[in-house]
Amino acid sequence: MRMRRKRHLEPRMERCKDLLAARGRPCLNLKEAAENFRALLDYSALFGNDAPVELEIGCGNGGFISELARRTPQTNFLAVEVCSNVILTAMENCIAAGIANVRFLNIPAEILPCYIPENSVEKIYLNFSTPLPETSREKQRLTSSRFLLIYEKLLKEGGCIVQKTDSAEFFEYSLAKFREHGFEVREVTRDLHHSEYAKENIVTEYERNFSGKGMPIFRAVAVKNRSFPG
Repeated sequence: MRMRRKRHLEPRMERCKDLLAARGRPCLNLKEAAENFRALLDYSALFGNDAPVELEIGCGNGGFISELARRTPQTNFLAVEVCSNVILTAMENCIAAGIANVRFLNIPAEILPCYIPENSVEKIYLNFSTPLPETSREKQRLTSSRFLLIYEKLLKEGGCIVQKTDSAEFFEYSLAKFREHGFEVREVTRDLHHSEYAKENIVTEYERNFSGKGMPIFRAVAVKNRSFPG
């Protein structure tokens, strides 16, 4: 079922413009855009400081990124969400909470290189990305080779990807892809809420729903390996 368009979407997006770093597609062809279009963000101008930058891909309603930003005001955050209906809620919530260290990109993840400078991001968060188990849709998975090649370029040396998912199959797939691309996989847990990492975990609404049904949450950290030749 398609999400109903929010009332007064465009005027409300306009009111959030100070938080919106990028929106839309530079052209219809995503591959061409990713290869040829560049409008790289100036973090100092965007945030008004030179603090480290972290990135969430698929921020949804913004529950995770807003709480993380509140906990770590010494870090700047970029949040990516392709659906305008959804990112609007995240931005309005940040404004209401007075959170100043988050900016949003209303774009497909495929064109992140159009806006994010290479070797500029400390961490990338992938929280409950759609598993897309169909073989025909593998390239659309956010931990497929297609996307890992993008993340490798955006991450600083020693930077990392932090993944959480409720899908065991997708988790094992992701671990294999991380290692295939030379990432060092750390902090692997197949039951996050009963692990040593639970204390610092930010529980999203989606996560709380699935955990409440007794389903385990999977988590891992994949560190960009500077010695990897590929």
